[in-house]
Amino acid sequence: MAIAIISHPDCLLHAIEGHPEQPDRVSRIQAALKESPCLASLQFLDAPLATREELIRAHQEDYVDWIAQIAPQNNFLAIDADTIMNPYTLQAAKRAAGALIMAVDLVVPKKMDRAFCNVRPPGHHAEFNKAMGFCFFNNVAVGVHHALAQYGFQRIAIIDFDVHHGNGTQNIFQNDERVLYCSSFQHPFYPGYDASLDNSHILSVPLAENTEGLAFRERVAAAWFNPLATFKPEIIFISAGFDAHRDDPLASLKLEKEDYVWITKELLAIAKTHSEGRIISALEGGYHLPALAECAVAHVCALV
Repeated sequence: MAIAIISHPDCLLHAIEGHPEQPDRVSRIQAALKESPCLASLQFLDAPLATREELIRAHQEDYVDWIAQIAPQNNFLAIDADTIMNPYTLQAAKRAAGALIMAVDLVVPKKMDRAFCNVRPPGHHAEFNKAMGFCFFNNVAVGVHHALAQYGFQRIAIIDFDVHHGNGTQNIFQNDERVLYCSSFQHPFYPGYDASLDNSHILSVPLAENTEGLAFRERVAAAWFNPLATFKPEIIFISAGFDAHRDDPLASLKLEKEDYVWITKELLAIAKTHSEGRIISALEGGYHLPALAECAVAHVCALV
C-alpha cells in the first residue's frame, strides 16, 4: 500500500503566540510519522497552493477575495477572538486547501491508495462565506468540490470525528445530496448545533461531555454504517480531529487511541466495499501534542 502524507513548511509559519492551534501540531505529527511502524508505506509530499478557482468552488467568490485583501503584510489581524491572521496565514491556508486538491488527484486515479493531509490551519468551521474557529478555508470541502467537478463523482461521504461540530462543512453541503456528511461532536459545545438542520444526508451524533469510547462506537455505528452502505460512496473524506481524546485540554470527551484506530478500520472496510479503497483524511483539531501525534500515527497506520 502507498499512503501519501501531504504537508508543507508554510503550514508552520501561521503562528500566533499563545494560540492552541500551533505549528508544533503539524511538526510533531510529521516527526512521529517518520518514526512510525508503517513508514515504509508512506510517501511525503509538499502541498501546492490552492488556486482562486479551486477555492471558489467551495466558498463565495467575494469571501475568497476578501480574505486575500485583508491578509496583513505585517503584525496580526483578528477576524474573531479565535481566528487570527499573520503575514503567512493566507499562504498556509492555501497550502492546507491545496493539499486536499493534490490528494484527490493522487487517490482518484490510483497513483496513491490513500492520503493524509497533515496541514494547518484546519478547515471544518469555515463556512461558505465566513472564517471562524481557527479556520479560513474549508480544506475538506475544497477537496470534495474538486472531486465533484473534475472527476464527476455523484456520491461522496465526509466523516468528521472532531470534538467540535463541523458547522462549516454542514453549511457548505447542507442542500447538496451528492454529499453524505456524518459528524460526531461534544454537545452542548462550541460552535453550537441545530438538530433541525439534520436531514437524510446530514447525520449528526451529538455526544455528552465525558462520553467514553464504547458509547462513541455504539452511537456512530448505529447512526452511520447502514446509511453509508446504502449510499455507496465513491470516495470517503475524513475530517480527522483528535481533540475528542481524553487528554485534550479544549474539550471533555474521553476517547483513546484505540477508538480512532477502530473508526479508521471501520471506514476502511466500507471504502474497500464501496469506494475502491479510496480515503482522503485531513487533520482538523487536536491540541494535546503527545496524544495528537500518537493518535494521528495510529490513524495513518490503520489506513495502511
